[in-house]
Amino acid sequence: MVKQIHDQSSRKPRKVELRPSDFISIFWRSSFEQASWNYERMQNLGFAYIMSPAIKRLYPNKSDRIFAMKRHLLFFNTSPIMQSLVTGVVLSMEEQRANGGDVDDTEINAVKTAMMGPLGGIGDPLWSGTVRPVLSAFAASLVIGGFGIYGPILFFVAWNCARLLFRYEAQKIGYQNGTDIINFFNTGILKTVTKATSIFGMFMMGVIVARWVKVNFSITDQLAEQVTKLSGHFFGKLIGSGMTAIAAIGLTLICIWLIRRQISPIWIIIGLFMIGIIGYASGILSIQAFLV
Repeated sequence: MVKQIHDQSSRKPRKVELRPSDFISIFWRSSFEQASWNYERMQNLGFAYIMSPAIKRLYPNKSDRIFAMKRHLLFFNTSPIMQSLVTGVVLSMEEQRANGGDVDDTEINAVKTAMMGPLGGIGDPLWSGTVRPVLSAFAASLVIGGFGIYGPILFFVAWNCARLLFRYEAQKIGYQNGTDIINFFNTGILKTVTKATSIFGMFMMGVIVARWVKVNFSITDQLAEQVTKLSGHFFGKLIGSGMTAIAAIGLTLICIWLIRRQISPIWIIIGLFMIGIIGYASGILSIQAFLV
């Protein structure tokens, strides 16, 4: 009897671990992080919602669950898609804490704060400034090329596959590496990636302007014909395409300037429609003045 009591007292408590079903549930919840976005603490409610399956698994005691949920209701804000990397690291820390590890509330919140800034800085240029515009441009080119509904379908499938695959892998990498992944931020690679995505985004902007923005003046064709008669077909074509290109670049720069002046894009679009209609009615612009 004494031996049995001694064996029970010396037996180590069973380690609490997250199950594959928990990771899948957390992964699907991550897409709804901004469903309850608020001005005071921004993404805190969404992050707490994402973490709730893990908290339920790791903390059987109700009071411990409440305490854990409260520490994830503090301010949190980062690039939505990059958030999964933070989630993975926090899952690792919560699991360590639930098993008696030396991890307190301050450390968990400090890690979240340290990660959300750099990831927000790289996530917005990468996803909102590069990946999505490139996919949108390719899909729109398919529509213009006569492929119709296949363009939007391709964008929908490609965008969601890219973001969901990244979320899943980022969550897994964050969980496997834990707080060691913060050392990755000190290598300078984030600045390199941010600069590279910005350069690529500007390159794609130039491609989009050259491919889609067309401003054709009625006088251009007449002027090109006159130059062709005097100097040959090459110079006539150069004059016509040169005026169109300069006008397209100028129109793009004006739109960018207006956006930076906090003018609503809706008003800019309405203004372009009005310029096109008035320009065609007055004979200044041709029927293909704006082709997007």
